[in-house]
Amino acid sequence: MAAWVIGRRRNRAFVVSLTVCAGDLGIVIDSFSEERALRIRTLLLSSIVALAAATPALAQQPPCPCPPPPAPPPPVWTGSASLGLGLTSGNSETRNFNVAFDVMRDPKTRHVFKAGLLYLWSSDDGDDTANRLAFQAREEYKLSDRAYVYGQGQYLRDPFKAIDYLFASTGGLGYKLADSDTTKFSVDGGAGVTWEKNPGIDTRTYAAITAGEDFSHKLSPTASITEGFHALWKADDFGDALYTFGAGVAATMTTKTAVKVDLLDTVKTKPPAGTKENDLALIVSLAYKF
Repeated sequence: MAAWVIGRRRNRAFVVSLTVCAGDLGIVIDSFSEERALRIRTLLLSSIVALAAATPALAQQPPCPCPPPPAPPPPVWTGSASLGLGLTSGNSETRNFNVAFDVMRDPKTRHVFKAGLLYLWSSDDGDDTANRLAFQAREEYKLSDRAYVYGQGQYLRDPFKAIDYLFASTGGLGYKLADSDTTKFSVDGGAGVTWEKNPGIDTRTYAAITAGEDFSHKLSPTASITEGFHALWKADDFGDALYTFGAGVAATMTTKTAVKVDLLDTVKTKPPAGTKENDLALIVSLAYKF
Protein backbone atom coordinates (compact mmCIF):
# COMPACT_ATOMS: atom_id res chain seq x y z
CA MET A 1 0.00 0.00 0.00
CA ALA A 2 1.20 3.57 -0.72
CA ALA A 3 -0.30 6.90 0.47
CA TRP A 4 -0.02 10.53 -0.65
CA VAL A 5 -1.31 13.72 0.96
CA ILE A 6 -3.07 15.64 -1.76
CA GLY A 7 -4.44 18.66 0.15
CA ARG A 8 -5.24 20.27 3.46
CA ARG A 9 -8.27 22.14 4.71
CA ARG A 10 -9.02 23.40 8.22
CA ASN A 11 -6.25 21.38 9.89
CA ARG A 12 -7.28 18.19 8.06
CA ALA A 13 -5.33 16.37 5.40
CA PHE A 14 -6.77 14.45 2.50
CA VAL A 15 -4.87 11.17 1.94
CA VAL A 16 -5.04 8.98 -1.18
CA SER A 17 -4.17 5.32 -0.49
CA LEU A 18 -3.27 2.86 -3.24
CA THR A 19 -3.88 -0.78 -2.19
CA VAL A 20 -3.26 -4.12 -3.86
CA CYS A 21 -5.07 -7.16 -2.45
CA ALA A 22 -5.40 -10.57 -4.09
CA GLY A 23 -4.43 -9.12 -7.42
CA ASP A 24 -7.00 -6.27 -7.21
CA LEU A 25 -5.99 -2.61 -7.31
CA GLY A 26 -7.91 -0.14 -5.15
CA ILE A 27 -7.80 3.60 -4.47
CA VAL A 28 -9.17 5.00 -1.22
CA ILE A 29 -9.46 8.68 -0.30
CA ASP A 30 -9.68 9.47 3.42
CA SER A 31 -9.36 12.59 5.50
CA PHE A 32 -7.42 12.68 8.74
CA SER A 33 -6.01 15.25 11.02
CA GLU A 34 -2.62 16.52 9.88
CA GLU A 35 -0.96 14.85 12.86
CA ARG A 36 -2.47 11.42 12.06
CA ALA A 37 -1.69 11.75 8.35
CA LEU A 38 1.96 12.44 9.24
CA ARG A 39 2.10 9.31 11.40
CA ILE A 40 0.65 7.19 8.53
CA ARG A 41 3.24 8.50 6.08
CA THR A 42 6.09 7.84 8.55
CA LEU A 43 4.90 4.24 9.14
CA LEU A 44 4.61 3.53 5.40
CA LEU A 45 8.08 4.91 4.67
CA SER A 46 9.59 2.77 7.46
CA SER A 47 7.90 -0.36 6.04
CA ILE A 48 9.19 0.34 2.54
CA VAL A 49 12.77 0.83 3.80
CA ALA A 50 12.66 -2.42 5.84
CA LEU A 51 11.27 -4.39 2.89
CA ALA A 52 13.97 -3.04 0.54
CA ALA A 53 16.70 -4.05 3.03
CA ALA A 54 15.32 -7.59 3.42
CA THR A 55 14.90 -8.30 -0.30
CA PRO A 56 18.59 -9.22 -1.03
CA ALA A 57 18.73 -11.58 1.96
CA LEU A 58 15.57 -13.33 0.86
CA ALA A 59 16.91 -13.67 -2.66
CA GLN A 60 20.07 -15.43 -1.33
CA GLN A 61 18.09 -18.16 0.49
CA PRO A 62 17.95 -21.53 -1.32
CA PRO A 63 14.63 -22.32 -2.98
CA CYS A 64 12.25 -24.69 -1.28
CA PRO A 65 13.00 -28.31 -2.23
CA CYS A 66 10.76 -29.78 -4.88
CA PRO A 67 8.59 -32.74 -3.84
CA PRO A 68 9.98 -36.13 -4.91
CA PRO A 69 8.57 -37.49 -8.16
CA PRO A 70 5.82 -40.11 -7.76
CA ALA A 71 6.90 -43.74 -7.72
CA PRO A 72 6.56 -45.51 -11.06
CA PRO A 73 3.66 -47.96 -11.35
CA PRO A 74 4.50 -51.63 -10.69
CA PRO A 75 5.37 -53.63 -13.82
CA VAL A 76 2.61 -55.67 -15.42
CA TRP A 77 4.96 -58.54 -16.39
CA THR A 78 7.42 -60.10 -13.92
CA GLY A 79 9.33 -63.36 -13.88
CA SER A 80 12.70 -65.08 -14.01
CA ALA A 81 14.76 -67.40 -16.18
CA SER A 82 17.36 -69.81 -14.78
CA LEU A 83 20.08 -72.06 -16.15
CA GLY A 84 22.19 -74.76 -14.53
CA LEU A 85 25.00 -76.98 -15.84
CA GLY A 86 27.10 -79.67 -14.19
CA LEU A 87 30.03 -81.76 -15.49
CA THR A 88 32.21 -84.47 -13.91
CA SER A 89 34.96 -86.64 -15.39
CA GLY A 90 37.39 -89.29 -14.20
CA ASN A 91 36.14 -92.64 -13.02
CA SER A 92 32.75 -91.65 -14.40
CA GLU A 93 31.52 -88.97 -16.73
CA THR A 94 28.30 -87.24 -15.85
CA ARG A 95 26.49 -84.35 -17.43
CA ASN A 96 23.45 -82.51 -16.21
CA PHE A 97 21.59 -79.55 -17.57
CA ASN A 98 18.49 -77.68 -16.47
CA VAL A 99 16.61 -74.66 -17.73
CA ALA A 100 13.51 -73.06 -16.26
CA PHE A 101 11.42 -69.94 -16.49
CA ASP A 102 8.38 -68.52 -14.78
CA VAL A 103 6.35 -65.49 -15.74
CA MET A 104 3.38 -63.66 -14.26
CA ARG A 105 1.15 -60.98 -15.73
CA ASP A 106 -0.62 -58.93 -13.06
CA PRO A 107 -2.24 -55.72 -14.38
CA LYS A 108 -3.61 -55.01 -10.87
CA THR A 109 -7.09 -56.04 -11.88
CA ARG A 110 -9.01 -59.21 -11.06
CA HIS A 111 -7.11 -61.25 -13.67
CA VAL A 112 -3.67 -62.81 -13.05
CA PHE A 113 -1.84 -65.03 -15.54
CA LYS A 114 1.02 -67.38 -14.57
CA ALA A 115 3.15 -69.78 -16.57
CA GLY A 116 6.25 -71.85 -15.90
CA LEU A 117 8.52 -74.39 -17.61
CA LEU A 118 11.19 -76.80 -16.33
CA TYR A 119 13.48 -79.02 -18.40
CA LEU A 120 15.91 -81.50 -16.80
CA TRP A 121 18.48 -83.66 -18.58
CA SER A 122 21.36 -85.73 -17.24
CA SER A 123 23.63 -88.55 -18.39
CA ASP A 124 26.08 -90.96 -16.78
CA ASP A 125 28.89 -92.49 -18.86
CA GLY A 126 27.05 -91.58 -22.04
CA ASP A 127 23.67 -93.02 -21.01
CA ASP A 128 20.77 -90.69 -20.35
CA THR A 129 19.53 -90.86 -16.78
CA ALA A 130 16.92 -88.07 -16.85
CA ASN A 131 14.97 -86.28 -19.55
CA ARG A 132 11.94 -84.47 -18.19
CA LEU A 133 9.89 -81.57 -19.54
CA ALA A 134 7.10 -79.95 -17.51
CA PHE A 135 4.99 -76.92 -18.42
CA GLN A 136 2.04 -75.23 -16.75
CA ALA A 137 -0.12 -72.19 -17.61
CA ARG A 138 -2.76 -70.80 -15.29
CA GLU A 139 -5.33 -67.99 -15.26
CA GLU A 140 -6.75 -66.73 -11.96
CA TYR A 141 -9.79 -64.50 -11.43
CA LYS A 142 -10.13 -62.81 -8.04
CA LEU A 143 -13.46 -63.14 -6.27
CA SER A 144 -12.18 -61.14 -3.28
CA ASP A 145 -8.86 -60.12 -1.76
CA ARG A 146 -8.27 -63.78 -0.74
CA ALA A 147 -10.54 -66.06 -2.81
CA TYR A 148 -10.16 -66.77 -6.53
CA VAL A 149 -11.19 -69.20 -9.24
CA TYR A 150 -8.67 -70.61 -11.70
CA GLY A 151 -8.28 -72.60 -14.89
CA GLN A 152 -5.02 -74.26 -15.85
CA GLY A 153 -3.31 -76.61 -18.26
CA GLN A 154 -0.43 -78.95 -17.31
CA TYR A 155 1.92 -80.91 -19.57
CA LEU A 156 4.49 -83.55 -18.58
CA ARG A 157 6.84 -85.67 -20.67
CA ASP A 158 9.14 -88.11 -18.88
CA PRO A 159 10.45 -91.17 -20.77
CA PHE A 160 12.05 -92.53 -17.60
CA LYS A 161 8.59 -92.78 -16.08
CA ALA A 162 7.27 -94.23 -19.36
CA ILE A 163 5.15 -91.11 -19.91
CA ASP A 164 5.11 -90.08 -23.55
CA TYR A 165 2.88 -87.22 -22.51
CA LEU A 166 0.38 -86.36 -19.82
CA PHE A 167 -1.88 -83.36 -20.33
CA ALA A 168 -4.38 -82.19 -17.71
CA SER A 169 -6.94 -79.41 -18.12
CA THR A 170 -8.48 -78.49 -14.77
CA GLY A 171 -10.22 -75.64 -12.97
CA GLY A 172 -11.33 -74.92 -9.44
CA LEU A 173 -11.28 -72.64 -6.41
CA GLY A 174 -8.34 -71.26 -4.43
CA TYR A 175 -7.82 -69.26 -1.24
CA LYS A 176 -4.87 -67.18 0.00
CA LEU A 177 -4.22 -67.95 3.65
CA ALA A 178 -1.43 -65.35 3.72
CA ASP A 179 -0.77 -62.59 1.19
CA SER A 180 1.84 -60.04 2.25
CA ASP A 181 5.11 -58.75 0.81
CA THR A 182 6.96 -61.13 3.16
CA THR A 183 4.83 -64.30 3.21
CA LYS A 184 2.47 -65.84 0.68
CA PHE A 185 0.56 -69.09 1.23
CA SER A 186 -2.32 -70.37 -0.90
CA VAL A 187 -4.31 -73.60 -1.27
CA ASP A 188 -6.55 -74.73 -4.13
CA GLY A 189 -8.53 -77.65 -5.45
CA GLY A 190 -10.47 -78.52 -8.57
CA ALA A 191 -11.38 -81.06 -11.21
CA GLY A 192 -10.98 -81.62 -14.92
CA VAL A 193 -9.87 -84.03 -17.63
CA THR A 194 -6.53 -85.78 -18.17
CA TRP A 195 -5.05 -87.39 -21.29
CA GLU A 196 -2.13 -89.78 -20.75
CA LYS A 197 -0.04 -91.66 -23.32
CA ASN A 198 2.38 -94.45 -22.35
CA PRO A 199 4.65 -96.46 -24.66
CA GLY A 200 2.74 -99.25 -26.40
CA ILE A 201 -0.59 -98.09 -24.93
CA ASP A 202 -3.23 -95.95 -26.58
CA THR A 203 -3.99 -92.55 -25.13
CA ARG A 204 -6.28 -92.82 -22.11
CA THR A 205 -8.75 -90.12 -21.14
CA TYR A 206 -10.16 -89.88 -17.63
CA ALA A 207 -11.69 -87.45 -15.19
CA ALA A 208 -9.25 -86.07 -12.62
CA ILE A 209 -9.21 -84.36 -9.24
CA THR A 210 -6.46 -81.91 -8.37
CA ALA A 211 -5.29 -80.15 -5.20
CA GLY A 212 -2.24 -78.19 -4.16
CA GLU A 213 -0.59 -75.59 -1.99
CA ASP A 214 2.18 -73.01 -2.54
CA PHE A 215 4.25 -71.20 0.08
CA SER A 216 6.96 -68.53 -0.12
CA HIS A 217 8.68 -66.47 2.55
CA LYS A 218 11.37 -63.78 2.49
CA LEU A 219 13.98 -64.54 5.13
CA SER A 220 15.74 -61.23 4.47
CA PRO A 221 15.96 -58.65 1.68
CA THR A 222 18.38 -61.00 -0.12
CA ALA A 223 17.18 -64.51 0.77
CA SER A 224 13.89 -66.39 0.36
CA ILE A 225 12.47 -69.91 0.54
CA THR A 226 9.72 -71.58 -1.47
CA GLU A 227 7.70 -74.80 -1.13
CA GLY A 228 4.90 -76.40 -3.09
CA PHE A 229 2.94 -79.63 -3.25
CA HIS A 230 0.47 -80.66 -5.98
CA ALA A 231 -1.53 -83.82 -6.58
CA LEU A 232 -3.46 -85.17 -9.57
CA TRP A 233 -5.75 -88.19 -8.96
CA LYS A 234 -7.84 -90.28 -11.27
CA ALA A 235 -11.42 -89.59 -10.31
CA ASP A 236 -12.37 -93.29 -10.40
CA ASP A 237 -9.14 -94.55 -8.75
CA PHE A 238 -7.51 -92.38 -6.10
CA GLY A 239 -4.75 -94.99 -5.82
CA ASP A 240 -3.51 -93.87 -9.25
CA ALA A 241 -2.01 -90.41 -8.71
CA LEU A 242 0.79 -88.11 -9.70
CA TYR A 243 2.40 -86.13 -6.86
CA THR A 244 4.97 -83.35 -7.24
CA PHE A 245 6.80 -81.72 -4.35
CA GLY A 246 9.30 -78.90 -4.56
CA ALA A 247 11.30 -76.88 -2.05
CA GLY A 248 13.99 -74.31 -2.68
CA VAL A 249 16.09 -71.44 -1.42
CA ALA A 250 17.29 -68.40 -3.37
CA ALA A 251 20.02 -65.89 -2.52
CA THR A 252 20.16 -62.57 -4.35
CA MET A 253 23.51 -61.62 -5.88
CA THR A 254 22.49 -58.37 -7.57
CA THR A 255 19.17 -56.63 -8.16
CA LYS A 256 18.62 -58.88 -11.21
CA THR A 257 20.46 -62.14 -10.44
CA ALA A 258 20.20 -64.86 -7.82
CA VAL A 259 21.54 -68.34 -7.04
CA LYS A 260 18.83 -70.99 -6.56
CA VAL A 261 18.94 -74.47 -5.06
CA ASP A 262 15.78 -76.57 -5.52
CA LEU A 263 14.76 -80.07 -4.53
CA LEU A 264 12.14 -81.67 -6.78
CA ASP A 265 10.39 -84.96 -6.03
CA THR A 266 7.97 -86.59 -8.50
CA VAL A 267 5.92 -89.68 -7.55
CA LYS A 268 3.69 -91.78 -9.86
CA THR A 269 1.87 -94.21 -7.60
CA LYS A 270 1.07 -96.70 -10.38
CA PRO A 271 3.91 -96.40 -12.87
CA PRO A 272 4.13 -98.56 -15.96
CA ALA A 273 5.98 -101.86 -15.55
CA GLY A 274 9.74 -101.55 -15.25
CA THR A 275 9.74 -97.98 -13.83
CA LYS A 276 10.09 -96.71 -10.28
CA GLU A 277 7.49 -94.65 -8.47
CA ASN A 278 9.83 -91.93 -7.24
CA ASP A 279 12.24 -89.56 -9.02
CA LEU A 280 14.29 -87.08 -6.96
CA ALA A 281 16.29 -84.20 -8.46
CA LEU A 282 18.57 -81.57 -6.91
CA ILE A 283 18.76 -78.49 -9.11
CA VAL A 284 21.36 -75.72 -8.77
CA SER A 285 20.97 -72.78 -11.14
CA LEU A 286 21.66 -69.12 -11.76
CA ALA A 287 18.50 -67.05 -12.21
CA TYR A 288 17.91 -63.72 -13.93
CA LYS A 289 14.90 -61.72 -12.76
CA PHE A 290 12.92 -59.35 -14.96
